[in-house]
Amino acid sequence: MNPDLARLQPYPFERLAQLFAGVTPPTGLAPIRLSIGEPRHAAPAFVAETLTQQLQGLSQYPSTRGSDCLREAIARWLLQRYRLPAGSIDPARHLLPVNGTREALFAIAQCIVERQRQPLVLMPNPFYQIYEGAALLAGAQPAFYNLTPENDYLPDFTAIDAQVWERCQLLYLCSPGNPAGRVSDLPALQALIERAERHDFVIVSDECYAEIYQDETQPPVGLLQAAAAMGHRDYRRCLVFHSLSKRSNLPGLRSGFVAGDAALIEAFFRYRTYHGCAMPPATQAASQSAWGDEAHVVENRRLYREKFAAVTDILAPVLAASAPPAGFYLWPRTPMDDEAFARGLLQQQNVIVLPGSYLSRDTATGNPGARHVRMALVAPLDECIEAAQRIRGYVETL
Repeated sequence: MNPDLARLQPYPFERLAQLFAGVTPPTGLAPIRLSIGEPRHAAPAFVAETLTQQLQGLSQYPSTRGSDCLREAIARWLLQRYRLPAGSIDPARHLLPVNGTREALFAIAQCIVERQRQPLVLMPNPFYQIYEGAALLAGAQPAFYNLTPENDYLPDFTAIDAQVWERCQLLYLCSPGNPAGRVSDLPALQALIERAERHDFVIVSDECYAEIYQDETQPPVGLLQAAAAMGHRDYRRCLVFHSLSKRSNLPGLRSGFVAGDAALIEAFFRYRTYHGCAMPPATQAASQSAWGDEAHVVENRRLYREKFAAVTDILAPVLAASAPPAGFYLWPRTPMDDEAFARGLLQQQNVIVLPGSYLSRDTATGNPGARHVRMALVAPLDECIEAAQRIRGYVETL
C-alpha cells in the first residue's frame, strides 16, 4: 500500500457522523441539512436537453483535450467574464476541460510537485480538504496560512516565513473563499504573482464560487485577470479552476476546466492522458451550452441574495452572521465550542451545520475554524428561513 494513504485525515463529514452518534433529534421536526455545499436550485432545463440529445456520443472514446467547440466556448467565457486581452487565451494551449474541479485540484499536485526537494504546498486554513490530501499523496508537506477574523478571513502572505517560501512549490488559493466568502482583490493577487515569480512556485486558484456574489456591479476578480493587468499575458505560474457545479447548479454533471500557463497546461495534459479522465462527449456538449448562457447564472445569484437577506435578518439579534461578498456559506462565530454548538443544534432543532474546526488544522496560534460553524444556504428559501428560525430559537436558549 502507498504509505502516504496513512497520512490522510478523516473527511469532515466522517467526523460529523461520529459527533452525531447517539444524538436523537426531535421527532416532530423534519431535518434541515446546512452542512453540505451541494447546490439545490434547479438545473437549467436547456442543459439537460442538450445532454440527452447528445447520447450518441457514448459510442466514441472522448479526447483528453475535449472538443474544439467546448474549449472555444470556455475561452469566450473567460475572455468576456474577466475582460482578458483579446487573443490571450488560446483554446488549444491555455485550457483543459476537467471532470469537476475536485478531481483536477487533486491531480494538479501530483503533476507539479517534485518530491526530491522537500516540497511544501501552501494552503488556506480553513480549507477544502482536497488540497491537503493532494499535497500528502504527492509527497509534499502541507503548510497553512490562517484566515481569521483579525485579517477579515483573507490571506496575509507577508506573515509567512522566508524559508517557507523557498520550499513552496505550489500554493492553493481559494477566492471567493470557502467558507468565509471573502474575495482577494487585484492588488493582493498581483502581489502574490510577484511572490511566485521571486520564489518560483505555481499558484492554483480555486475560483469555483466566483459566479455567486452579492453585488452585480462588482464580480470577484480572478487570478488570470490580475496577471493580464500587470502585463503577464502568458499567465506564467498561474492556473485557475472553474466549475459548473455552483455556477449552473450542475454538481452531478462533474464538469469544469483549468486554464492558464500554457506550459503547465501541456504538462497537465500529459499527466491526464495517463490518468484516464476524459470528459464524456455528451457532458462536453451540455457543458458547452452552459458556458454559453448567463441568464440562468444571474437568476441563480438572485435566489441566493434573497436567502441571505432573509436568513441574516432572522439571525442578526443572536449571531453575527452577515452576508459574505461571495459564495453561498454563512460563517458565524458561535457563543460556545463549535462541536457542542452543532451537536446541541441537532439535538434540539434537527438542523445540521458543520463545525468550523473540522475544516481547519491546529496551528501554533490555534485552530482558526474553532468557534465557527459553516451553514450552506443551498436549500429552498422556505427551508432556509425555517432553519434560521430554529437556529435563533436554539441560540436564545443558551
